Amino acid sequence: MSGLTHLGPGGEARMVDVSGKDATLREAVAEGLVIMQPETLKIVVDGNAKKGDVLGTARIAGIMAAKRTHELIPLCHPLALSGITVTLEPEGELPGLRLRATVRTTGPTGVEMEALTAVSVAALTVYDMVKAVDRTMRIEAIRLVRKCGGASGDFKAGAAA
Repeated sequence: MSGLTHLGPGGEARMVDVSGKDATLREAVAEGLVIMQPETLKIVVDGNAKKGDVLGTARIAGIMAAKRTHELIPLCHPLALSGITVTLEPEGELPGLRLRATVRTTGPTGVEMEALTAVSVAALTVYDMVKAVDRTMRIEAIRLVRKCGGASGDFKAGAAA
């Protein structure tokens, strides 16, 4: 790993200048889990939450969050995102939901933060929508699964811990 790119010579914070970098296709995939009681998962899957469609609302929240990452995370560049997909898959053995976000752009910097933000906000939305029935829910294992494009090359995470 090289030096920290968001610090100037005197240690001051700065936004990295990406104007000299090539615009290339870049993609990042992030995932996370929302662990909940089996009864809560059934409410979510059956669409019986009092606040409405948990899966649909969380999906939209994740997409919106990816688009606004630069407003939430200091020093992130505003990006023209070309594609955002957020999925929420029920997993009875957890029990809970596996969330995954895939974000794409053609530009001079990566979209890892956008994918991670999408998963994080989608998970928080799930929690918010069913917390009245299950305050024991846990948001866990949010991580970058893979990324491609850019000067640093491709990355693929190993198996989750």
